[in-house]
Amino acid sequence: MPDKKIYTDSAIEIKEVYTPADVPFASQIEMPGAFPFTRGVQEDMYRGKLWTMRQYAGFSTAEESNKRYHYLLSQGVMGLSVAFDLPTQIGYDSDHPLAEGEVGKVGVAIDSIEDMQTLFSGIKLEEVSTSMTINATAYILLAFYVALAKKQGADLRKIAGTIQNDILKEYAARGTYIYPPQPSMRIITDIFEWCSKELPKWNTISISGYHIREAGSTAVQEIAFTLSNGKAYVKAALDKGLDINVFGRRLSFFFNSHNNLFEEIAKFRAARRMWASIMKELGATDPRAMMLRFHTQTGGSTLTAQQPQNNIARVTVQSLAAVLGGTQSLHTNGFDEALSLPTEEAARIALRTQQIVAFESGAADTVDPLAGSYYVEALTNEIEQKAYELIATIDAMGGSVSAIEEGFIQDAIARSSYDYQRKIESGEKIIVGVNKFQTTEKDTTPVFKIDDSIRQVQSQKLAQLRNNRNPAKCDQVLQDLSDKATGGENIMPTVIEAVEHKCTLGEIADTLREVFGEYK
Repeated sequence: MPDKKIYTDSAIEIKEVYTPADVPFASQIEMPGAFPFTRGVQEDMYRGKLWTMRQYAGFSTAEESNKRYHYLLSQGVMGLSVAFDLPTQIGYDSDHPLAEGEVGKVGVAIDSIEDMQTLFSGIKLEEVSTSMTINATAYILLAFYVALAKKQGADLRKIAGTIQNDILKEYAARGTYIYPPQPSMRIITDIFEWCSKELPKWNTISISGYHIREAGSTAVQEIAFTLSNGKAYVKAALDKGLDINVFGRRLSFFFNSHNNLFEEIAKFRAARRMWASIMKELGATDPRAMMLRFHTQTGGSTLTAQQPQNNIARVTVQSLAAVLGGTQSLHTNGFDEALSLPTEEAARIALRTQQIVAFESGAADTVDPLAGSYYVEALTNEIEQKAYELIATIDAMGGSVSAIEEGFIQDAIARSSYDYQRKIESGEKIIVGVNKFQTTEKDTTPVFKIDDSIRQVQSQKLAQLRNNRNPAKCDQVLQDLSDKATGGENIMPTVIEAVEHKCTLGEIADTLREVFGEYK
């Protein structure tokens, strides 16, 4: 009887046993901290410094989110990670008709510099690293953050953090875009240019595979599409005349970590090696500009509403994959996130999961502990090869922007998502507690609900803000922004000036809507 064939989630066949013959390049011993960085971007990795432990948080008002940030900091998080509500993500103030029913629901509502000040009340921006999951309005949220740092008297050269700012994956996988692709790329390169001079420690983009994976891609597609998008951003910056060795150091990535432990570890190792080669081909000579540094979040789409406590085990496996794969920072999901935003208890357990991996598991004690494993090395090579094949197809179409405009990337993700769901429904893919090992007990997990009255609170704050500002000055600075956007000048200094004069997020986003139009 022939052996049963077993495959990874990316349809890579897994052999029963691996030998040196499966790793023909094993004699070429690579070291961590050296090109092509397969084994990690630092020589000593976590022996020198643990990954940054973040917990993604943001809900309701700035006041409520601020309380959660202080709680998380007291529990040992090393960096904050801000979730914004849908109106903030797509450039609408909380009192806009299209914001109804969404204010404060999937993240915090930030309409103005005053909200940003409340969000970080009692937190010195010079002393904390902040990641902001924001894309179409990233330029405005960064301006709020910079204006607040200036208000605090901070040295902008010491301000550290990341804006996601990855618009290409929004068109392909997530949908919170505003402007068409070309002007969106222009805004991103303006941010690159401004930050390289004024905010040198800030990561200007987090090129994101996370949402591509959440939309249903395979691990191979996740890194292929993400690195292809990365190439598009680098080429846009080069076309603007920026120095790849300067802006290349401030590029970061954001990946998903799913349940197939070894495939995920191999994915992270392959992505590092591929990006180093891609950047070298594009002209980088500084090794720091060739390093793929990445944040990881455990897989939201892997969490189940059935038997939600099982998600603690899933998140543990995913955390281990991220650490063994060499992540620079990590967010672990709450076990209840298939039901609601995480409760305080779920957020604490998620953080403790990271701390147990860090301090009890031994996974952080040596660099790239799975290097030399015939299986992991062979899988790393195979994922790299398959991802390069996909990138070659995208390059032949003219790059990521063209591939998205033609629907190629969206269609590929949709097909993979359909195949995965079909396997679950047929029982070919087992999800514990969902299609096997079910129970009949009623789930009693408490859920975290956001009240609709938040919109009223935010609308009152906006009315007060508009009454306490100089309307003529606001009109003037918004006109200046329109002129800069039309004329091709860097918009960032004017956006910062606008938020300092209490212009709202919606007003700034609308000013550019009038110049660039909206993507439909």
